[in-house]
Amino acid sequence: MTHIPEPMVDQPRFSFEFFPTKTPQGEEKLREVHRQLAALQPDFFSVTYGAGGSTREGTRHIVEAIHKAGSSVAPHLSFGGSSEADILALLNDYKAMGIARLVALRGDIPSGTGATSSYYYANELVEFVRRHTGDHFHIEVACYPEIHPKSESYESDLRFFKKKVDAGANGAITQYFYNPDAYFYYVERCQDMGITIPIVPGIMPITHYANLARFSSNCGAEIPRWIRQRLQAYGDDADSIRDFGIEVVSQLCDALLDGGAPGLHFYTMNQAGPVSAIWHNLGLSAR
Repeated sequence: MTHIPEPMVDQPRFSFEFFPTKTPQGEEKLREVHRQLAALQPDFFSVTYGAGGSTREGTRHIVEAIHKAGSSVAPHLSFGGSSEADILALLNDYKAMGIARLVALRGDIPSGTGATSSYYYANELVEFVRRHTGDHFHIEVACYPEIHPKSESYESDLRFFKKKVDAGANGAITQYFYNPDAYFYYVERCQDMGITIPIVPGIMPITHYANLARFSSNCGAEIPRWIRQRLQAYGDDADSIRDFGIEVVSQLCDALLDGGAPGLHFYTMNQAGPVSAIWHNLGLSAR
């Protein structure tokens, strides 16, 4: 699988993801990272939302700051341990703020807490948003070319994704991956099921092997053996890991765009350097 049979959008879109910081120093650093990445003129930034709304106020604070700075921003949202009233209040708050895009996700409930909402899955959240706000929000959802780690099978995972689409999702962002064929095959299968929304690849820059291995183990993203071997061989040589990671991920992005992917969504880990290097390798500033 080397390409998408039919283009899903006319013009590729590009976006960057941040997570809420916990300290004033971290917030100041994030403001600078946003300033640097905003200069690349992405279509939007997204801001993550912790399990059960654990970062709700932090997420809202960053969303408001990015919005006031003149960038389009998409807050992540999930039910998890949050009540329906809390989610509705947040939706109304974002709507009043002028936010027009959301990323709707399944809500993981923090251990030791009880659920305060009868909803749980992302398709239910999409239905909830549509029921209370109509078409105000452009809704992104998540999908998994290498299959969600808790899914029973490839087929069941596709069916869960289609439920999100049928509920009213406008677009999808994938979990990160390093095998482009997994993405192209997944998109073909989605199209066979009548799913036509843009499915944008999620891109994770490689900067630290141990962290990447841990993240990947938790979320079910496969690191190809040849990449693992090279990263392990570099040991603690951070510069070599970074240079190799930028090269590998740049090649991945190039293959995805050449094959017809409708854009790229970068998981920045609140860093500007690696993403900027990949961006410039791809020549995206000239788009």
